[in-house]
Amino acid sequence: MSDIQPLIDKINRFRDERNWRQYHNPKDLAISISIEAAELLEDFQWITSEEALKRNGENIREEIADVLIYSLMLCSDLGLDVKKIVEEKIEKNGRKYPVE
Repeated sequence: MSDIQPLIDKINRFRDERNWRQYHNPKDLAISISIEAAELLEDFQWITSEEALKRNGENIREEIADVLIYSLMLCSDLGLDVKKIVEEKIEKNGRKYPVE
């Protein structure tokens, strides 16, 4: 069990207690990730990063949490090991973009 599994279990319990799993098929979770990421982008639109963090810091944290929650639910539903897929991607990126 990865270190992230207790968090995934907590997210899934929250979802199951509200009977929301019926709405969370892979397609709709992927759409939700994109929507939440777009909401995160709105906090930075037309201002500097520094201004965005000062003005919208709380909402930025909440939108990042939403992206992560939906992403973790999708991984759980697809039976993906979060730690493994992230480590594999970092390794792949290391081969694609080696240190010069």
